[in-house]
Order: sequence, then structure tokens, then C-alpha cells
Amino acid sequence: MKHIFKKGQDSNKPTLLLLHGTGGNELDLLPIAGRIDDKASILSVRGNVLENGMPRFFKRLSEGIFDEEDLIFRTKELNQFLDEAAEEHKFERDNIIAIGYSNGANIAASLLFHYQDALKGAILHHPMVPRRGIELPDLSGKSVFIAAGTNDPICPPSESKELEDLLKNANAKVEMFWENRGHQLTVEEVEAASRWYVTL
Repeated sequence: MKHIFKKGQDSNKPTLLLLHGTGGNELDLLPIAGRIDDKASILSVRGNVLENGMPRFFKRLSEGIFDEEDLIFRTKELNQFLDEAAEEHKFERDNIIAIGYSNGANIAASLLFHYQDALKGAILHHPMVPRRGIELPDLSGKSVFIAAGTNDPICPPSESKELEDLLKNANAKVEMFWENRGHQLTVEEVEAASRWYVTL
């Protein structure tokens, strides 16, 4: 997968896995990673799917309706890429924190839903529930920060709450942060994520 890797100043820190929103690329979330932890290594990935020329991490059938078969395939593809990247770039495979926005947050959530050891934790900006009706792995020891919008037209509050409940029921430790700026990724939610991150 097309990506950027930047080695951090402190190898004991988690590697930050950056996952952009629809139409974004591997440069989009670099400033956010700097605000979260400017000494951590960064692995920023570009989605392998194109929708009308816009990069995404998996296909969708329409707005808010995921192509579940492709989601499963792309989640497996990303998980395998993380295995390979850890070997290639010499970082700890079991010490990855994902930072995802919108479509990127959805694929990060999907990693948690499908693979017990894919991530140590995640910062999810405006995520949706990736899949329903499946049993999640035991996520004991995993920490997740969810930034959601009270008036998000793409991801209603009920969806964010459902994701929180599903992760908590799988034993993940979840913190919610509510914003009221629609689907926008705001400075306030990044600052809240930064405060959450230092408590890990």
C-alpha cells in the first residue's frame, strides 16, 4: 500500500497509523499526528480504492452503506500490510495506535472488529459502525477515543453511541468526545484526543 513512514525520536512510543477520509491522502493527517505525539513514529497510508478518483479504504454501495465483502477484504489487506510494514520499518507490531477520520476511522474500527491484535488502540474521528451482527474479539487492554458530532449528517449520534457500546461490550476502554460542527474534524476534538493520548 502507498504510504509514508517517518521514524520517531522515541522508539518506545507507539507508532501512529494515519488513515485519511474519502478523497484524502497520506499527507492529510500528518499535522494531527504532530499534535498528538511529535516524538512518535508515523505510518501514514493511502487507501487502495478509488471512488470517482477519490482514494478510500474500501468500497461503499451508497452514502453510509458499506460494501461488506470489500470491507472484509480490505481490512485483511490492511492488517497484513501492518505486519509487513512493521518488519520493513522495524517498529513494534503490537504497539500501533490508529488515528482515522471518517472513512479512515471506519477501516480502523473494522480492524478492531476483526483482529484482536491489529491495534493497541485508536483515535476515531467521526466513525460509523463497520459491521453488525458479528462477534467482536476480546478487546481487553485496548483503548479507543471516539470524536463524534451531535449534528453529524453522515454519522448520526445514535451510530456513534452504538459503536461505543459494541466496543465496550468487547471489553475495550472507550472515551467519547462530542462536537457540534457536523462531520468536520475540529481542532477541539484533536486537542481532546491529545489529552486522552497522554493518559495511555
